[in-house]
Amino acid sequence: MTQDELKQAVARAAIEYVPAGEIIGVGTGSTANFFIDELGKIRDRVKGAVASSEATAARLKSHGIPVLDLNEVDSMSVYIDGADEINPQGDMIKGGGAALTREKIVASVAGKFVCIADGSKLVDVLGAFPLPIEVIPMAQAAVARKLKTLGGEPRLRVKDGKPAITDNGCMIIDLVGMKIAKPAELEAQINNIPGVVTVGLFAQRGADIALLGTAEGVKKLNF
Repeated sequence: MTQDELKQAVARAAIEYVPAGEIIGVGTGSTANFFIDELGKIRDRVKGAVASSEATAARLKSHGIPVLDLNEVDSMSVYIDGADEINPQGDMIKGGGAALTREKIVASVAGKFVCIADGSKLVDVLGAFPLPIEVIPMAQAAVARKLKTLGGEPRLRVKDGKPAITDNGCMIIDLVGMKIAKPAELEAQINNIPGVVTVGLFAQRGADIALLGTAEGVKKLNF
């Protein structure tokens, strides 16, 4: 099976976790896009969705799914999103699509986090994927100097020859070359650096369930 076929398989499996008549949170990225397309097939069952990015909001609306502002929502039963890496404890690296802050905010409101990914994203130790950190633009250089002391190599993310800008008007620093043995501790440490909006470690609030696409079918992990 191709990687896209594996992503499509977990997207279909995730529909089982969509409660009828409720509002759900929806993530950002290629796997989340497959899920949104599947969600469009049952849109009459969905009361609405909170999107973690402008791109996700646009895709949801294209399928006729109402998109709500998080400020209008008191709670959600489930948040469904992909991951760039996930370990056997349910800790994740997210932010390859530069939506890490909104993803973390939406996930914090949901009762359950369902991670959907192809099986290659399951790793023993996080860090092979560069760790994204969203930063206030004026603090970019100062934050990079602090990050370098942690042992990785900070690299400003660039798109089309310019610094990549998030939906929040901020920049992304990718921390390369880290082996993250204690994700929750590192998450707290980086989040305490002045100028950091948030780091793409989802360990203090990790996944509750992972649906992983493999050649043998969709594998489910509970955390």
